[in-house]
Amino acid sequence: MTEADIRNELCIYCGQGQSRFCYAAESIKGEAFSLFYCLKCGTYFLSPRPDDRQLERYYDEAYYGSQTTKFIPAVEKVLDFFRQHRARHVCRFVRAPARVLDVGCGSGRFLKYLIERGYEGYGVELAGRAAERAAEVPGIHLKTGSLEKGDYPADFFDAVCLWHVFEHLPQPRKAVEIIHSVLKPDGFLFLSMPNIQSWQARLFRGRWLHLDPPRHLVFFSPEGLVRVLGEQGFQLCRRTTFSLEQNVFGIQQSLLNCICRKRELLLEFLKGNLSYTTGYPKGLLRFQQISALLTSPLFVLAAALESLFGAGGTMEMVFRKTDRPIVEGDRPAYV
Repeated sequence: MTEADIRNELCIYCGQGQSRFCYAAESIKGEAFSLFYCLKCGTYFLSPRPDDRQLERYYDEAYYGSQTTKFIPAVEKVLDFFRQHRARHVCRFVRAPARVLDVGCGSGRFLKYLIERGYEGYGVELAGRAAERAAEVPGIHLKTGSLEKGDYPADFFDAVCLWHVFEHLPQPRKAVEIIHSVLKPDGFLFLSMPNIQSWQARLFRGRWLHLDPPRHLVFFSPEGLVRVLGEQGFQLCRRTTFSLEQNVFGIQQSLLNCICRKRELLLEFLKGNLSYTTGYPKGLLRFQQISALLTSPLFVLAAALESLFGAGGTMEMVFRKTDRPIVEGDRPAYV
């Protein structure tokens, strides 16, 4: 690391201004961003930080999908399988009847499967197509907007979930404080997000699918996430970096990003985003889709291998709320 690598970019998590430049990246709209590492708290963050108007262009109808679902029907069926798996995962830690909050609940279908099992399902989702879909889920308690202090009483929820949402939050530290407040004593936090120390991230750097600038604002290593959440009173119970849902396609799309002029072409094609894929032959996109399907067994093995070393493309963790900060050296409360 040289002096030229040290910048005064403000960390999105702790607010400190001493950081190290990592590498540059380009968004799906061709805008330039950079990844920085905070020398104070160990957070990786995106810079320049997008403003609200800029983010509105990235969270448009094309992002949420203009159809009745975000992805084409075949993909939605696969995603439903994983949503049900998440619901069963929560059930292993928290028994019904219980209150569960899903921050960034999307279409609300994960909560739908919990509600059907006797849970009270609460969701928070930004205004747009996803929130409209979530509002149609029977029994859901939906807040349209962002999670704010005072939305829910203290010690109200048995579990809070953030499934690939934490990296999107413009004020992640504030969100952690709110979540700690609304969770009951010994309540559980379920969190999944990209692993910035994964083999995928290190190999593909700015072309990595899960970097997704500027929608993804903040990143952590597994150890870094455990540390910053521990400081806020969350004790690690379980962690894994293996995900069939995220890691396999993460490798495939990142490889395609290295050879295609535009990033995330196959992903946007699977969402039916014709405005983005215009100019590329439909036959070529179909070929990418079929190739991804046929090569999946190979990339499942690759994803399994990286996870054996704790270096899978994404990480999923379960934390338990405590009444004190967790410091380095404390034993995880594995359950």
